[in-house]
Amino acid sequence: MKDNVSVITVLYLSGLNETTTSQRWILFFFSLLCYCIILLVNVSLILTIILDNSLHEPMYILLCVFCMNGLYGTTGFFPKFLWDLLSVVHIISYPGCLVQAHVIYSFVCGDLSILAVMAYDRYLAICRPLEYHTVMSKQRLMKLACFSWLTPFFVMTVNIFLTSRLKLCSSYIARLFCVNWVIVALACFPSETIINNVFAYITIFIYVLHGFFIIWSYIYLIKTCVNSIENRAKFMQTCVPHLTSLLTFFVGVFFDVMHMRVGSTTLPLPLQNFVSIEFLIVPPLMNPLIYGFKLTKIRVRILGIVSSNVK
Repeated sequence: MKDNVSVITVLYLSGLNETTTSQRWILFFFSLLCYCIILLVNVSLILTIILDNSLHEPMYILLCVFCMNGLYGTTGFFPKFLWDLLSVVHIISYPGCLVQAHVIYSFVCGDLSILAVMAYDRYLAICRPLEYHTVMSKQRLMKLACFSWLTPFFVMTVNIFLTSRLKLCSSYIARLFCVNWVIVALACFPSETIINNVFAYITIFIYVLHGFFIIWSYIYLIKTCVNSIENRAKFMQTCVPHLTSLLTFFVGVFFDVMHMRVGSTTLPLPLQNFVSIEFLIVPPLMNPLIYGFKLTKIRVRILGIVSSNVK
């Protein structure tokens, strides 16, 4: 029976089927504008940190990595989405779909890994200031930065490899972009997806642990800062942007999970589409703005560049 299953090489993305032609042009304009702003604010922050030697400190280097990850994730979504808005039929090759799913979800897992490393950095800076420069050496910083990128990449590579083995019995994905669990759900033989599901739960467990580590770090940080004016000032200056990024991340993931559970039956299609891509728009757009305005060194540096260019 398995030999009679036809090989699917092209998948159809059906998230835009009910969008009118006129709405597509408006949506294309605002999507392109949003993507350009995301590129501008992230690249500006990255270049500011790279080019200013006074910003070559762990906190700023991790922020640079954070913004690079944002560019990586949005590049996995926006170019294809913009092309689909100009196309009558929204198709993607099966290998291309797997690559897009890999990029988007390694970006999500990477964001959580980087946030965990940033929480560890703030814990050391505020709770163990005398040991900070010894513990957070350049070598350790590079290892942590590599960990925050390579671990999600490897984990999602295994997930996508397991998915690539499956024979599909449908070629329609009711989303704006490719999602690994949706591809798995298209499999002809559910018995073959058992190992996919097991590894998916292992992945969820790994990143839930990341979340618990971040929560524990901030509980400890808040306890440490309560009785010290100096530590409270450090917390407000360097930890509030991080907490804001963390909240934005969790809200985006929460919306996406809720969309997976109930969105397809209770929400109109345009709202479903927005909820499904919110985590690809709001965090990459807001994070560099939050850090740029809140962190004094970066704000002063950017304002200095802008004022010199105006003159």
